Amino acid sequence: MQFLAKRKYELLLAALIQHLFSGIYINNFSFYTEILWPINMVLLGIASIGVFLKKGNFKNTIRNILFFLVVAFPVCIPFFGGNKNYMVALNITFVLFYILIFWEIFQFLIRPGYINADIISACACGYLLLIEIGTFTMQIFHRIDTNSFKGINTNNPANTFMDFVYFITMTITSIGFGDITPNTHHTKLMTSLFGITGQFYSVVLVGIIISKFSSKDQPEIMNK
Repeated sequence: MQFLAKRKYELLLAALIQHLFSGIYINNFSFYTEILWPINMVLLGIASIGVFLKKGNFKNTIRNILFFLVVAFPVCIPFFGGNKNYMVALNITFVLFYILIFWEIFQFLIRPGYINADIISACACGYLLLIEIGTFTMQIFHRIDTNSFKGINTNNPANTFMDFVYFITMTITSIGFGDITPNTHHTKLMTSLFGITGQFYSVVLVGIIISKFSSKDQPEIMNK
């Protein structure tokens, strides 16, 4: 527990990177969906423990319930993956799980203080958590209506997930290559919202970092 508390943001950052981008070195998508995805969620759940230490029983109970669900849902995909309602419920649960973690990290970032490794790691975690939230939010729309997007690979859940990771990353970073596009007014507006959110988060982060660098308490704290 002491290690999780001390290195919580570094561990969470590593787990998020592994979950979002492990497809870079994976060609077997069945293996990714049935084996690697559940393992990634176990690692993410463990890494998130440090963020919720000393947060009270209620928050930890909610986190534990969501942690159980985000591991259980992928494990059961081979049995229920063809059910639209099941996949919608899976994506909603993942969105709630990542929002819960993101909120705790954002609260940490806006506290008065100074720049250290935790701040930098937490900033990066917040950015990747926005990608996670956006990815699973868009998958909800996609599961409800498969015509919600153009250019999405629907061969299996792993391909779909990776395409949405790419799409949301391009949207939040305002790159937007245009090879995947929203196809309904719902998804167009939601894509716009995530684009604005990504830019707003970046601006807020710059303000937070500048304020922490210029904090009057910084020299005193850093000399201790």
